[in-house]
Amino acid sequence: MKTQVVIIGGGPSGLLLSQLLDKNGIDSIVLERRTKAHVLGRIRAGILEVGLVNLLREAGVADRLDREAFLHEGTILSFEDMQFGISFKEHTDTPVTVYGQTEVTRDLYAARAAAGGKIEFTTENVTLHDARSDAPYVTYTVDGEDRRIDCDFIAGCDGFHGVSRTSIPEDVRREYEKIYPFGWLGILSETPPVSDELIYACSSRGFALCSMRNAHLSRYYIQCDLDDQVENWSDDAFWSELKRRIPREAADRLLTGPSIEKSIAPLRSFVCEPMQWGRLFLCGDAAHIVPPTGAKGLNTAASDVHYLHRALTAYYRSGDETGLAGYSEKALARVWKAERFSWWMTSLLHRFPDQTPFDLKMQQAEIEFLRSNREAQSVLAQNYVGLPY
Repeated sequence: MKTQVVIIGGGPSGLLLSQLLDKNGIDSIVLERRTKAHVLGRIRAGILEVGLVNLLREAGVADRLDREAFLHEGTILSFEDMQFGISFKEHTDTPVTVYGQTEVTRDLYAARAAAGGKIEFTTENVTLHDARSDAPYVTYTVDGEDRRIDCDFIAGCDGFHGVSRTSIPEDVRREYEKIYPFGWLGILSETPPVSDELIYACSSRGFALCSMRNAHLSRYYIQCDLDDQVENWSDDAFWSELKRRIPREAADRLLTGPSIEKSIAPLRSFVCEPMQWGRLFLCGDAAHIVPPTGAKGLNTAASDVHYLHRALTAYYRSGDETGLAGYSEKALARVWKAERFSWWMTSLLHRFPDQTPFDLKMQQAEIEFLRSNREAQSVLAQNYVGLPY
């Protein structure tokens, strides 16, 4: 087989890149190691920056989003029972959009199917060849059959555990990582949200987040130990602990119910430099990971897709290689800003096992400064709704 761009990874970033390339007359084939059902079964975040929403509109896949999504014009932060709101509208005149990542992926799969896009599922032994040459190719296996795709470029959208990043030689790539000493225990429940806006809560018992997917589907998280197990948490135990960590006024109106999904996610910050090697370009989690505090994961992948699809479009339209040559530098400049914001939000709101009484006082003072300072709130709002591409 032959195509212009091989995209490794059939999650939202790979699908969005494929859809945008197709809109510009560029052929691609997507390789996904899991089944479609498995990809659609992943429960992920649902806060979309305006840049991602605009990309989905550009790709022609935002009709259902525009009908069903919720717009959030602010968020709530709390410290014990003290809480305050930060208005995105006041500081940026820009909302964020609440629409589940699973739904984004579902819409993208539907669009690729409607366009006749080529997606290979359950691929194994994916190997990248000659990425530094003008004629790269990818080999893989499906149902025991060995296959090969010749291409012009390879886009690695296959996540932290994929093959794309590790295909860059160790003496070329440099990796930066911070592992946080806690995880997030999250549940999904068919209950109305406790608040119209997200609540980020810092308490002496640890962090908590009240989020939602729609008017009847809520997503809640609490900070937990890294070695904790889902089996240790009954629904009743989760709800009781959540109520202890959020402001009393919110706890009193919280409606609880059976969980329909429950999982623990570790937190890490990670960046790989560079994000390109020859004709291989990394996107999303293949190159960088952020803790979920601040909702930057999918949104940062979207900015990569923005830069890469424009660079590829310029190359195929006019032979202009400027965007391709500068992709890593441009993408990383925004990535590190998103990493900083996610690290800051995580440090601001969580309890760390080695915190001293002084550290706790500094954390409390930082939150109080944010509550009382308009300029500090503006900085948070600008970062939360999404820095420009």
